[in-house]
Amino acid sequence: MAEIKVPELAESISEGTIAQWLKQPGDFVEQGEYLLELETDKVNVELTAEQSGVLKEVLKDSGDTVQVGEVIGTIDEGGQTAATAANETKTEETAIPEKTAGEPSLKQEELVSEKAEKAEKGSRPIASPAARKLAREKGIDLSQVPSADPLGRLRQHDVANFSGASSSPAEPQQQAAKPKQQAAPAQADPAKPVERVKMSRRRQTIANRLVEVQQTAAMLTTFNEVDMTAVMDVRKRRKDSFFKQNEVRLGFMSFFTKAVVAALKKYPLLNAEIQGNELVIKKFYDIGIAVSAPEGLVVPVVRDADRLSFAGIEGEITNLAEKARDNKLSIGELQGGTFTITNGGVFGSLLSTPILNGPQVGILGMHKIQLRPVAIDAERSENRPMMYIALSYDHRIVDGKEAVSFLATVKELLEDPERLLLEG
Repeated sequence: MAEIKVPELAESISEGTIAQWLKQPGDFVEQGEYLLELETDKVNVELTAEQSGVLKEVLKDSGDTVQVGEVIGTIDEGGQTAATAANETKTEETAIPEKTAGEPSLKQEELVSEKAEKAEKGSRPIASPAARKLAREKGIDLSQVPSADPLGRLRQHDVANFSGASSSPAEPQQQAAKPKQQAAPAQADPAKPVERVKMSRRRQTIANRLVEVQQTAAMLTTFNEVDMTAVMDVRKRRKDSFFKQNEVRLGFMSFFTKAVVAALKKYPLLNAEIQGNELVIKKFYDIGIAVSAPEGLVVPVVRDADRLSFAGIEGEITNLAEKARDNKLSIGELQGGTFTITNGGVFGSLLSTPILNGPQVGILGMHKIQLRPVAIDAERSENRPMMYIALSYDHRIVDGKEAVSFLATVKELLEDPERLLLEG
């Protein structure tokens, strides 16, 4: 009998929540086949069987919190499924006198039923964790959802675009669960209905860490504005040839990443963290890019951004953003950033004060590009595409002079993009 244990996930992750079992007791599983989906603070991971056999026992149910190393089930390596056992009794059935035509024996009925059950289990669609979670929330039967993937794997957008949720067999279960979510205290006013939804593990983690940062760091924000005329002109002139050569689009993030790296080299304390009574000043530049994902904000990391070209940065950001939307980021892709960039402008934000991504001591906030009148000289003004930028920093390490100078450097580099080739 082999034990199913929660494996080591990452240094900073000690527990998770079982999202769902993909196999049920009595099912045969091959080595390497997915057993269950585990939700952690950062990503959802699918645990696989380390041995082939029959899933004998499930010790923890969906929704239970489990610790790394905890036994959550067992696999009988020499076990048989009910269908296999039924096949072994087939020779016995030949010795049973035949029934009247059209009247199947009891064992034949059982065998037919087992075969149907096995076929039903074997037809379970292949879907990403994000797709399965969305299907559970909407009460959608994944077997009814068409896939746009050539290999038939269901993605989150397949489920989101599916319009047949009302006829799904899973809907009664979803409706049955709603009273628990919407149950209100007895003293609540029935004329003012509310819905109670349990926070996901990731949302709880995000909430706790943001509060922790505000309670432990001396956070301060300084602002500046950037004239985006030069950057937009470069993009307009170079975007077609850039895409043709690199098969990736030239966006704003590569310009900002290059500018941030150059500024970090000039002001290294913003690329540091506090450990006890020491400052750890990092000589590498792993830049976190905040991405809005279905489960909440995640910050995948572009490694060694100082060594990447514009195309390399854009390609890496595109790849990480796609993984974030499909909930396929690995834990390693979310750890170890030295500085973070977040872009609220894609949602229309004109100005904000971004919260630090601890233990980092700096985060740059980008915002919406908006035409505003700008004084060219004492007598002339022009409408220019302007963006407010914000730097939140930990005042325990970084003084105001250094923070303001850092942001001014970013501004100067973006307003003269050719300098990025020399200083970025």
